[in-house]
Amino acid sequence: MKISGNIVDVVNRKIFTGIIHVEDGKIKDISEEKFESDKYIIPGFIDSHVHIESSMLLPYEFGRIAATHGTVSCICDPHEIANVMGLKGVEFMIENSRQSPIKIYFGAPSCVPATGFETAGGKIDINDIRYLFKRYGLKCLSEVMNVPGVIYNDPDVVEKINLAKSLGRKIDGHAPRLTGESLKKYVDAGIGTDHECTDINEAIEKIKLGMKVQIRNGSAAKDFDELFELIDMYPENCMFCTDDLHPDNLVNGHINLIVKEAVSRGADLFNVLQIACVNPVRHYGLCTGTLQVGDNADFLIVSDLKNFEVLRTYVNGKVVAKNGVADCKHQEFDKINNFAKYMVSESEFKVYSEIPKDVNVIVINDGSLVTEREKVKLRPQNGNLSADVENDILKIAVVNRYKKSKPSVGFVKNFGIKRGAVASSVAHDSHNIVAVGCDDFSLCRVVNIVMENEGGVAVVDGGEQLILPLPFGGIMSGEEGYRVSNQYRLLDEKVKKMGSPLMSPFMTLSFLALLVIPSLKISDKGLFDSEDFKFISVLE
Repeated sequence: MKISGNIVDVVNRKIFTGIIHVEDGKIKDISEEKFESDKYIIPGFIDSHVHIESSMLLPYEFGRIAATHGTVSCICDPHEIANVMGLKGVEFMIENSRQSPIKIYFGAPSCVPATGFETAGGKIDINDIRYLFKRYGLKCLSEVMNVPGVIYNDPDVVEKINLAKSLGRKIDGHAPRLTGESLKKYVDAGIGTDHECTDINEAIEKIKLGMKVQIRNGSAAKDFDELFELIDMYPENCMFCTDDLHPDNLVNGHINLIVKEAVSRGADLFNVLQIACVNPVRHYGLCTGTLQVGDNADFLIVSDLKNFEVLRTYVNGKVVAKNGVADCKHQEFDKINNFAKYMVSESEFKVYSEIPKDVNVIVINDGSLVTEREKVKLRPQNGNLSADVENDILKIAVVNRYKKSKPSVGFVKNFGIKRGAVASSVAHDSHNIVAVGCDDFSLCRVVNIVMENEGGVAVVDGGEQLILPLPFGGIMSGEEGYRVSNQYRLLDEKVKKMGSPLMSPFMTLSFLALLVIPSLKISDKGLFDSEDFKFISVLE
């Protein structure tokens, strides 16, 4: 097979007209020839860190859609399904991904459960990690979120890191706001990447210590604006990633959108493409081509080097997507789940007090996973501290989805809905049910709708209720990707009509239970100070 056009050689930083000769899925030869062409051939895009589960799609379906945007590979951390179903869930993801049209590489989840301060459905220990590396040849030890465990030499953490080192595997990091001597200890332990940089000075400090910074632009966490200058400052030390991308965003674009935005802002074309297409291959040792002779034939034909409209996506020399349409059809797969199906009562969401009380409130920052902490005085109504909708202080609850338990209840600011309630069983990292509501009745009702469906994202607004069922582990749908996207979009629009100003309300909701991100979060066991790593009282 011969493919001709303007060849963008990112490795050697030149563009020339020529012909690519493909044989047995590999690039046998590239010949430079003189002719006119209006199309460009570039290496395929790579997402250097993603949790596929956040798309609410199975790996196969994720790959179908990502391929249409020019993604040929991604490095996936399956710790979402691992927290839900342990080793069985990880193996399901790996096996399902083998049918995907793109190359999905996996890391071994390093922190499952993520903390001991929440109830999870699965556990990955050192023997599981050893088994995963041996059986499936995984590329890395995925994000090490237990930062204190690294700094203070927790034996369990050290054992996992040493295992990865002994096998020559890369080790991914997760170190928001970590600086100074603590950061140096973290890097010296062998951790080589971080996708949690939200400040350019933090990112530069990490790069100077030897880390690769993954510039993230996902559905809720958007760090591209702050880190944009890194592209031309440190092109050898950066990669692009989405981390968490909800289905309505995925159908609109993937890494291609980051590339387009970077070039439009004036970043050097070759630096951008090196970050998007080459650096992940070199760092992780991927079997993904970079448009060189002898490489696997993984590349794109795009309209131009401004809009990057993907005309064709090739993986191992085969067209997997053409003009925005995947070459493969949707498939059905057998469901896996372990949802404890029980009903909760309205009284369980009450916060009892006979007198006005100061309460610790989680304060949302739109577009960021980082929350703040604020004290607010609430007045009781019939012995219950209710939501103060007028001042945007709503109730938040996390309900154990693995065994019958009393809900953990707190308060949250800046979610913005003026009526009803929303809930999701996508709640990082343990994926218990997280819900925000304006009244206890709506909170109870929306949680029970998710329970009845054994997973999903749901909205209750008076007599109206909507749900997107997620029967695969309570976090993924088995439906066709564009249908899931449409269902999710309708839910998203509904929440915004209820008053939420958030860019991605369900994604934001899912991270309010993520205890490893500062500063105040909530688990099924209580309100949690993520900076001091301890529970605190809702009531002051």
